[in-house]
This record gives sequence, structure tokens and C-alpha cells, in this order.
Amino acid sequence: MKSIFRNFINGILTIVPIILVIYVVFKTFLFLDSLLGNVLKPYLKDDYIPGIGLLATLALITILGWLSTKFLTGTIIKLIDRLLEKIPVVKTIYSVIKDTIHSFLGEKKSFSKVALVTIPGTEMKSIGFITAENLETFYNPLKDYTAVYIPQTFQFAGMTFLIPKEQIEIIDVKPEDAMKFILSGGMTSKRGNQVGEL
Repeated sequence: MKSIFRNFINGILTIVPIILVIYVVFKTFLFLDSLLGNVLKPYLKDDYIPGIGLLATLALITILGWLSTKFLTGTIIKLIDRLLEKIPVVKTIYSVIKDTIHSFLGEKKSFSKVALVTIPGTEMKSIGFITAENLETFYNPLKDYTAVYIPQTFQFAGMTFLIPKEQIEIIDVKPEDAMKFILSGGMTSKRGNQVGEL
């Protein structure tokens, strides 16, 4: 009986992560494929092959990226950008989406520095990510503070704390390893022991 239970647990430990990854990848593929796939399906009908919508989406993004570097089309895109940043309500949604994408893919990526912060009044520490080092432009009295995003365990929600710079230690840990460590509640640990001041 114990061996059957042990085999069942081994099955969960090996198969469930594989099934969940396949499921997430499959759902992501379906979503991305449907972006332009739903537009193309009526025209292609029986000739439609799953994945064409995804390829068309990637091609469109690439073409628009190329057009944004050209004078005329780049100027039009900049005008649309400025217009969206002036419309009430829309400007808030647009700026959040734009800044988030830039933080992951732009030249000055956020989440590239892993921070170790001490929880006030305790000796406990928490791991987070530097999202903004210069807060003076946001609010002048915060010039000596840094924004640190601390994700919550087992989910992608988190809190952003404004912490004095001298209370932050930058640690030599890859951001992806730190994220895995946090999201798993410390169950997946990677070595990183070089600590430095901000």
C-alpha cells in the first residue's frame, strides 16, 4: 500500500508540473493565435492552420516596430502616443501599460537589480526588485528613497515600498532566480552571496 502511495506522489511530482506547463503554453498559444487569427479565419476558411494568427501578429508587430523608426510613420506614431497621453482616463491606462512594457523590454529594464531589505522593527529580511532608483522626479522629498517591488509568494501580486537608499542592499542574484525563490516561498533556492550597497 505504501509503495502505491509513493508511486502516486512520484507521479504528481513528475507529471503535474509537465501537464501545467503544457496547459499554460497551449492557452498562451491559443490567445496569441486568436489576436489576428479570428480576423484571418473568415478569409482562409478551411485553409486556416493554427499558428497563422500568431505568425501574423508577430509579423505585424515587427513591421510596426520598423515603421516607428522611419520619419513619416514614426512621426504619426509619436502623435498618437502624445494624443493617448492627453486623454483623461485613457492616459492613465496607457502610461501604466507603456511603462510596464518598457520596464521589461526597454533599454533601462526594471527587475534587473535584486534587493535585500530589512523589515522595520525586526531582523527579518525580504527580497525584492529595484523598479525606480530616482524618485526625485516623482516627488522631491523622496530623493533619498528607492522604489522596491516585493512580490508575494505563490502569486504575481506584490507591494511597492519606498525605502531609504542606505537601507537597501543589492545582492548578486539573477532576477529570474530571485523571482523563482520568492514565488516558491523559498523552496527553490539558488546561490547568491555577494552583497553590496546601492
